[in-house]
Amino acid sequence: MAESGDVSPREAYHAVFSEMKKHHEWFADSIPLIASENIPSPAVREAILSDFGNRYAEGWPGERVYAGCTYIDRVETDCAQLARRLYKAEFADVRPISGVVANLVVYSAFTLPGDTMIAPSIPAGGHISHGKREHSGTAGLVHGLNVEFYPFDAERMNIDVDKTKKKVQERAEAGKAPTMAMFGGSLFLFPHPLRELADFLKGYGMHINYDAAHVAGLIAGGAFQDPLREGADTMTMSTHKTLFGPQGGLVLGGAPHEESIKKATFPGMTSSHHIHHMAAKAVAFAEALEFGESYAQQVLDNARTLAESLSDMGFRVLGENGGFTRSHQVAVDVLKYSDGGRVEADLEKANIIVNRQLIPGDIKAGRNYFHPGGIRLGVSEVTRLGMKKDQMRQIAEMIKRVVIDGRDPAGIRAATRQLRQDYQKVRYCFDAELGAYEYVKLR
Repeated sequence: MAESGDVSPREAYHAVFSEMKKHHEWFADSIPLIASENIPSPAVREAILSDFGNRYAEGWPGERVYAGCTYIDRVETDCAQLARRLYKAEFADVRPISGVVANLVVYSAFTLPGDTMIAPSIPAGGHISHGKREHSGTAGLVHGLNVEFYPFDAERMNIDVDKTKKKVQERAEAGKAPTMAMFGGSLFLFPHPLRELADFLKGYGMHINYDAAHVAGLIAGGAFQDPLREGADTMTMSTHKTLFGPQGGLVLGGAPHEESIKKATFPGMTSSHHIHHMAAKAVAFAEALEFGESYAQQVLDNARTLAESLSDMGFRVLGENGGFTRSHQVAVDVLKYSDGGRVEADLEKANIIVNRQLIPGDIKAGRNYFHPGGIRLGVSEVTRLGMKKDQMRQIAEMIKRVVIDGRDPAGIRAATRQLRQDYQKVRYCFDAELGAYEYVKLR
């Protein structure tokens, strides 16, 4: 595509649509393994296209700043009810527009700038929204929190319970006990030891939040852990990873947290809250209530099969002591062959879409996010397309050909396209007539 200054407005206009259509065609021929992505149903896409996306609805249903919200209020009320039912929560705020905004809502509602939060570090799986100011992390840079990290057991790929207790006790004795404890993360292979730590952390007066952005669909399907019953005060999430909705956010909590969360969301963190995405969340919550259990179980089966297959083929798959994974994710150390950045680029040429990943030991070794030691694979999207264990073994074989065997990635693309031929519709939804990556033209 030429520089926009070199073409006429009409040419630039048409070029935008051309590039988007090419993207749809590319993904219809690809193996999408980005753990933070999923494919929405045609019904979710219809909601996103609705006139709700052109409207404002500041405030709470029945308490809007604007008129014209009669039907918006009804949908939002239903959306919140579906969210509460899906997660067995007393309160749900469906207005946050992303997982990061959902975390900011919780930071704003339950901490003050200058407070301390304990969270997973990024090489140990933490998300940038939990990060320190010096790393441009949301918690530190935007809300002004001081961030301490949980001690991490790299062999188990999980938080070290005993060392965490010792660290918190030492900080408390120094008058620096954290105000908030954050669980959940971005590289998230195993359930976090929330039940083991909740009473201990609350004994120091901490508010416990569980960031379920990656595993929300697994929690909804009863296939991971149950944070609100294991000791979390609140739970935040994005709505488009293992939970197969639109891009957006959600905050859940108990009745005592309702007013603090509502005020932090509006007027604190949002103005109008992307009403079309709110409607699409309602559709996705209904789909998850109907199909979530079978979907989540297939995700776990697929992730475990992919991890085992890669390990059998010679890859160093992290988390071996725990069976590699109990989530939708697989983490692979690729330093024996190259680095995460180069492997990501080579696999993309084969139409296998993964992301590079910092893994434990990278920072101490001087590696950075552009060339880390690992890659992260997620099976959420290919599972939604209907793939099962046999297809996971085929995907592992294609990855091996590129990374271990050094085959030309361009030569693997034909195998990728062949595998995708029978998986072009969205599964685990009420309506699936439209192709998963079918481009919808309205002009």
